[in-house]
Amino acid sequence: MAESPSHRFGQIIGEVLEASVTPLLAAFAEKHGLYLDRQGHRRCRPGKRCTWLDLNKNKHDLDFVLERGGTSEKLGVPAAFIETAWRRYTKHSRNKAQEIQGAIVPLAETYRNARPFVGVVLAGVFTDGALKQLRSIGFSVLYFSYDSVVSAFKKFGIDASSEEDTPDSAFSKKVARYEALSNEQRAALSAKLLNTQKKDVADFMTALEKVVSRQIQSIIVLPLHGRFVELRTVDEAIRFIEAYKEKAGAHPIERYEIQVRYNNDDSVDGNFRDKSDALDFLRSYLPLAATTSS
Repeated sequence: MAESPSHRFGQIIGEVLEASVTPLLAAFAEKHGLYLDRQGHRRCRPGKRCTWLDLNKNKHDLDFVLERGGTSEKLGVPAAFIETAWRRYTKHSRNKAQEIQGAIVPLAETYRNARPFVGVVLAGVFTDGALKQLRSIGFSVLYFSYDSVVSAFKKFGIDASSEEDTPDSAFSKKVARYEALSNEQRAALSAKLLNTQKKDVADFMTALEKVVSRQIQSIIVLPLHGRFVELRTVDEAIRFIEAYKEKAGAHPIERYEIQVRYNNDDSVDGNFRDKSDALDFLRSYLPLAATTSS
């Protein structure tokens, strides 16, 4: 079945939106020594999709993932999950918000030790309720209004406005005008969209920078038959637990409580009955610690 012109034009706006943030994220990745995963061939995964697995081995296709220690040959530790989406009508916006939530939240939980940034770049018509829903569960939201999209396209001779009764013939003209643009003009269109809301873009990138730039400040280890010990690095915490004499206390060890504290007041807690599980928890931070301490 042939693709409808209206559907194709919606895809075009989505492609422009994604292309608008790609250079920003690529520059950010280079600045921070991260790997930017996105759609396209990558040796360490099959196909072109940017697919990640959650704890239950469910697949989630994403637009962008920033990784610590990632290369074209191996997956790294996720530092950020970022999705993009365009919707024209409010009746579709909450469903899209829930779809994004369903894709990223399980991955954020899977990699909870790394506390990755979770963000969305949205454009078009999204209800306040849909945006509030995402923000309430920790998403940073960069939202380009419908008017911003129409304004950016208008600069390149394309009327991006539409209603539910807009005929296919009108969408065909919009598609044709976009496809007639050169690669340079398409890149300029994406840049123009960013420029319509410079402050919002800057705020989003500042939020991303805050999460990615944080560093481990201390690790508190509490063997529950003794006093807590505060260490400065993951390696120190591992050595402490490896050397700890579990029978030295008045009572057998009950469990290890561990808190990883960051310099931006974030923290991750772990509670373990077995020494081996406590060590596995701490070792999961080693790629992260090695990157942030460099």
